[in-house]
This record gives sequence, structure tokens and C-alpha cells, in this order.
Amino acid sequence: MKLNIFKIGGNIIENQEELMTFLKSFSEIDGHKILVHGGGKSATELLLKLGIVPLMIQGRRITDSETLEVVTMVYGGQVNKTIVAKLQALGINALGMSGADANSIQAHKRPVTEIDYGFAGDVDGIDASILTSLLNLGLTPVFCALTHDQNGQLLNTNADTIASALAIGLSDEFKTTLNYCFELNGVLKDIDDKTSVIQKMDSKSYETLVSEGIIAEGMLPKLHNCFQALKNGVAEVRIGNLGLFEKENSNYTTLTL
Repeated sequence: MKLNIFKIGGNIIENQEELMTFLKSFSEIDGHKILVHGGGKSATELLLKLGIVPLMIQGRRITDSETLEVVTMVYGGQVNKTIVAKLQALGINALGMSGADANSIQAHKRPVTEIDYGFAGDVDGIDASILTSLLNLGLTPVFCALTHDQNGQLLNTNADTIASALAIGLSDEFKTTLNYCFELNGVLKDIDDKTSVIQKMDSKSYETLVSEGIIAEGMLPKLHNCFQALKNGVAEVRIGNLGLFEKENSNYTTLTL
């Protein structure tokens, strides 16, 4: 059986027209599917309204106790339930989830090294059996970027990582395709040229592009997750924009080992 896992970024979530275009296309995918979302821009806006200054280091959010309360409200509440409601309107029986729900994703608080990320979570594993049962019931899980430590503590967790962990954990049960859908057409050879999409990339060409400085900064952790997924049983990984849904469109990036 096939399973499609899609992760959407904040630029799609914030743009209501693009969000509806995405959700309509997502609803038309045949077979089992899971959606994973973040919501960092909305969380940042609310933090500022509350007089809390967001702190980011190396592109990652520092999650103190106040920030955790806000991201829980935004990710697990406003954004998640809005997406679930819109999918229901499109005929998809969606189920909003965090990693704590049904103990579906287990994590631990990131250890303090040079940087203390606060209540940030690193994923330990998923419960493939419960998720397989939900999918076989015809439900479509919609995961926000929250996990838990199995001791009552919620953790802010990178949505790219959650999507990758789900794809890996379910690869024994399904032929799994992992899709990262964001505002760009794919991985770009030239960041200033939105048409310079690298359509196919394997681990060897990836290492070359990193050494040449073509792939850097924010794309590094995303692509690391992609190749980890491929090394651990995921059938295919794709990165692109809404064109991922268009059968005649090849202007996105497909990753292979």
C-alpha cells in the first residue's frame, strides 16, 4: 500500500488562498495520507502581541516556558484545528494530532550543549501500529509540531523532523513518499533564480553541492532529514511547491540514494 506524507511550511499556512489550493489538491490524493504542519510565523506574531521577544539561534527557536505555551496554543490549537476543519469541508475525515495523542510520537528534551534550546524535542520514535490502525480506518492524521516526553511534558519539535520520522517509522507497513511542500519550486542551484531547480539529486551530488556552497543554511537540515529518510526505508522524497500535485509538472526536486 502507498502512503503519502506531506509537510507544509509557514508561507503556505499564512496565505489563505495558497492553503486552500494545497488542501484541495491534498484532498484529491488517492490512498493513505498524512499531513504535517508548523506555524512558526503565527506563533511569532502572537508572541510579539503578548510582549514576548522571540529568540532564534541558527534558525531554530529557543522555547522557554512562555514560548511553549504560545506555540502549543498556535500549533496544536488555531492552526491545527483550522486545517482539520477545512479538510472536513473537502470531504477528508481528518484527525488533528500532536505526538502526545495516542502516544504516537515519543521524544526527549534536547540536551543542553553550547546552546540551551529550552523545551525543544528530539524524536525517539513513533507508534506505527496506532497510526496504521487510524489510516486503515479511513482517517487522515494532521500533525502539528508538538511531541511529548512521556512524562507529561510537551515539546516544540521541528515539523520537518516529525514528517521524516513518520515516513521512516511507517515504511515497513507502506511504500512511503515524503513530500516537503514550500514556497520554492524545489532545491535551487542559484538562490536568486527561482527557475534553477535541481530536478534530481542523489547523496553523492548532494555532498558536492554542499562542498561548493550551493546548498547551505536552512536547506542543510531539511536535506539531512531527506537523506536520513531514504537511508531508512522511505521509497521517495520530493521537495517543491504546489506543482508537486501536477502530474505534467517535473519542476521539483526528487531525491534518491
